[in-house]
Amino acid sequence: MAWQDQSWCVARIGDFGLKDLVILAADKDLKFALEGLLARLEALGIRPVERDIFVDPEHDPGCALRGVEFLSPFANEYRHGLLIFDHEGSGREGHTRKQLQDDLNRAFARFWGEQRACAIVIAPELEAWVWSTSPHVAEIAGWGSRHGRLRSWLVQQRWLGRDEIKPARPKEAFQAALRHARQPRSASLYRQLADRVSLRECEDVAFCEFRDVLKTWFSRPEDHRTEP
Repeated sequence: MAWQDQSWCVARIGDFGLKDLVILAADKDLKFALEGLLARLEALGIRPVERDIFVDPEHDPGCALRGVEFLSPFANEYRHGLLIFDHEGSGREGHTRKQLQDDLNRAFARFWGEQRACAIVIAPELEAWVWSTSPHVAEIAGWGSRHGRLRSWLVQQRWLGRDEIKPARPKEAFQAALRHARQPRSASLYRQLADRVSLRECEDVAFCEFRDVLKTWFSRPEDHRTEP
């Protein structure tokens, strides 16, 4: 779906009193990551967003099968809706990420109208947003300041190619790095990563779509100013 600068950046007639955004996330890891990201207003180029985030008890398959249905009753309470989950483990891997996302966005249009709600399908999974050259990744994963050592270990363990920035299996690689460092796995780690890792380096397609739709829906007032 192409997101363009249209009237959706401004409150529509009759929607005053609505909350800004309702999100259905696949799990607590994603919820914590989203809370951290949505607090980084300047990095995302957005205004403050009043939001509620729900977690699907059936995780990725629940989001893929019933996420649009879950969010449809909120169309009269929120200006925008967002459905976010991983492609891998969704049960819909027979569709490409884009095919699945397009199908869900067509379904959203029936309940919310055009460009008020959308799905973001992460391929293969959330951890694709985690890996970067930032030293904060090693620190939060329990490797202290040993960012170079973490990368070398990933290459040695064949999680990462020598010329790659991100592992092909990002979730398994992240969990393996945590285990090796004896760092307890916690959803709060994803909040810390979202709080501290630079967003400029993330070129993941799903992340760029997430950032772009937020900027379209919740652009800062100064972004609409024109010179006299």
